[in-house]
Amino acid sequence: MNHLNLWGQRRDFLKAMAAVTGSLPLWAQAQSSWPSKPVNLIVPFPAGGGTDAFARPMSAQFAKLTGKQLIIDNRGGAGGTLGAGIAAKAAPDGYNLFMGAVHHTIAPSMYPRLDYDLERDLVPLIQVASVPQVLVVNPKKVQAADFKAFLDFVKKNPGRLNYGSAGGGTSHHLAGELFKLQTQTFITHIPYRGAGPALQDLIAGNVDMMFDGLGSSAAHIKGGRIKALMVSGAKRNAAFPDVPCSAELGLPDYTVSTWYGVWAPKGTPADAQAKAIEELRRSCQTDEAKAVWANQGADFPNLTGGQFDAFIKKELTKWAQVVKASGAKLD
Repeated sequence: MNHLNLWGQRRDFLKAMAAVTGSLPLWAQAQSSWPSKPVNLIVPFPAGGGTDAFARPMSAQFAKLTGKQLIIDNRGGAGGTLGAGIAAKAAPDGYNLFMGAVHHTIAPSMYPRLDYDLERDLVPLIQVASVPQVLVVNPKKVQAADFKAFLDFVKKNPGRLNYGSAGGGTSHHLAGELFKLQTQTFITHIPYRGAGPALQDLIAGNVDMMFDGLGSSAAHIKGGRIKALMVSGAKRNAAFPDVPCSAELGLPDYTVSTWYGVWAPKGTPADAQAKAIEELRRSCQTDEAKAVWANQGADFPNLTGGQFDAFIKKELTKWAQVVKASGAKLD
């Protein structure tokens, strides 16, 4: 066979390959250079909330590192389930991501009908932040010197104290229900329309106590307006080293955190998922991001892929058990 025939066959092969490549969706051709355009990040809560406190700094660092925007798309409503439903139906092209939270592992047990399935429709990529919950009291209403004195009072006076929450079915609410189950106590739940109003009423003395995210309570604890008696988890928080953790207070299983993570719609190409994990991890580990996380009392868990998926499954099971045992209902 002469060289001309060989070249002709090669030319025909290259044309055929070009035709096949041209028939593939554009997103399938572009994954090797991800991100080659702005990435949409659906945040299922209104602007200015706790999710935004991590999404926006992460977005800024993402743009700085990749040269492409991570656009925050706030889609609030129905306790974060509206935005989750939108994300579940978004194009799985590598350029639609979803930033959910602990609330999304509670929702399946609280909402009778959801138009998405967290495990079926979304793929967990990376857990980016975790903020421990803290038990805080109004020091004028609850004059306990420490957690032991507080617990003794609660046990001797069932129903005497009340706690505010961001609303029925929120992590604030179920943190209180879990506490009641594990300590065998009774404290009256007072639901609010958001954590902000509940915290303001705690400061004003209209409610006695609250199970809040450390990030939103931190400034008020430091200012003496509220008093922290316990931080959830197996270790003390570096920002508040004098506040004992639940494990050392005899509650080793009381682990409640307000955590945040990023998912992709089911069907997103594996290489786009891997690149997204890599770039989001880098975006959360810059000096600027670390400073924001520390200021919020947050850790960067860095759980990815299968590890994050296993964590989600445990959270779904835990909150389903708490909802069932406590009889918690939506407002």
